[in-house]
Amino acid sequence: MSIRVVVGAGEYNNNPGWIHTQQNDLNLLDVSTWKKRFNENSITAIVAEHVWEHLTYEEGILAAKICYKYLKPFGYIRCAVPDGFFPDETYQKIVQVGGPGPKDHPAASHKIVYNYKTLSDMFQDAGFEVKLLEFHDEDGTFHYNHWDGEQGIIFRSKHYDPRNQGEKLLFPSLIVDVIKR
Repeated sequence: MSIRVVVGAGEYNNNPGWIHTQQNDLNLLDVSTWKKRFNENSITAIVAEHVWEHLTYEEGILAAKICYKYLKPFGYIRCAVPDGFFPDETYQKIVQVGGPGPKDHPAASHKIVYNYKTLSDMFQDAGFEVKLLEFHDEDGTFHYNHWDGEQGIIFRSKHYDPRNQGEKLLFPSLIVDVIKR
């Protein structure tokens, strides 16, 4: 049986057939909430879309280690966060730590803005192998490595977000798959 979980799902159901959770019933930093719902080494996949930026770097490592414990061998987290190397001043103001943010999602709760290096380092520190899917490099160049939505849809992505369907990206995410080995 394949257990697939969306953490911090909000009101969206972008992944039908997955278990959608909120912070109050599955807290990334509280292992007791995981113990109530899952056995260790039982989860095939976790999707976390714009969740990890609400944790400090150190909390991110702790959350990743908790997820690692509950993932099956070769299980993965598909994680998307705002991209710190996206070269757009308006976007960076929206996603910045303590920034104004959109009305429906205040960025004041953002504790970090990751780039592909810092997000990769954080997950590697927790024991994961990292595969970059969508990201900007230091020069602002966008990189895309094909990924399959059947393995977890990230709405705020090049493929799924209608804001990103033209020549120019308007609201991209830094997206990674991190695999438990």
